[in-house]
Amino acid sequence: MSGAGGLAWRALHALLRAFLCLQRALLACLRGRAAAAAATSCALLAPAARALGFREARAAWRRRGPARGGAARGRQRWRADGRALRKLPVHVGLVVTEEEPSYADMASLVVWCMAVGISYVSVYDHNGIFKRNNSRLMDEILKQQQELLGLDCSKYSMEFANHDKTGQVLNCQSTLKVLSPEDGKADIVKAAQNFCQLVAQQQRTHSDLDVNMLDNLLSSTHGFPDPDLVLKFGPVDSTLGFLPWHIRLTEIISLPSHLNISYEEFFSALHHYAACEQRWGK
Repeated sequence: MSGAGGLAWRALHALLRAFLCLQRALLACLRGRAAAAAATSCALLAPAARALGFREARAAWRRRGPARGGAARGRQRWRADGRALRKLPVHVGLVVTEEEPSYADMASLVVWCMAVGISYVSVYDHNGIFKRNNSRLMDEILKQQQELLGLDCSKYSMEFANHDKTGQVLNCQSTLKVLSPEDGKADIVKAAQNFCQLVAQQQRTHSDLDVNMLDNLLSSTHGFPDPDLVLKFGPVDSTLGFLPWHIRLTEIISLPSHLNISYEEFFSALHHYAACEQRWGK
């Protein structure tokens, strides 16, 4: 029995050693496969990462345009584009219905409006973010005005028509207002209340109320003509309270988003407006 037991023990020991060798071989194999898989993943992901970086850089380029010598060509192109249109809107409303507005992209849109020769620009978002952060938007506009127009920026000066910026720039070609929902329906209610007070004070009669009277009573757009064109950005099929009294004859063009918008997309909307026939309700 002792001889048989010793033989069994040696057989078991040899089997255990073989199992350990097999385990080490399997672990080494798994490590090799993991390293190979990691290398393969890096090789596959590297082009995607480079492409993502390229897309981000391309989006910035599309928004800001080429630098240095390319900026001069951009200015010449924008002026030529504005003159080439059959009709150019005098007042353009930029309406953002998206939840997270971009100051940089909105500033680009405003500067492009200036560059093609649009005289009045209104900026609006339904949450009032741009108006609450009016100074931040203005700083971004001035920055991009310098970047996009360069030494030519004196020809495209902008007047900030909001109360805290009035008169900052004189002899301007373009005027900007930043609006919020309080400048829409709430302004109409305030105008109606003011007219009722005038009637109560016998300074006016109810028969005096007409379109021109209401236009004069509305304070949010005093000195601004009604918008000829509204560019609405976002998936919502509504202007969400943007100047409801003033856009009864306005052409409204919807664009998917203002984020990373290119000049080509902006000018395509202007070209669409120039080609449309407005019948004024006839």
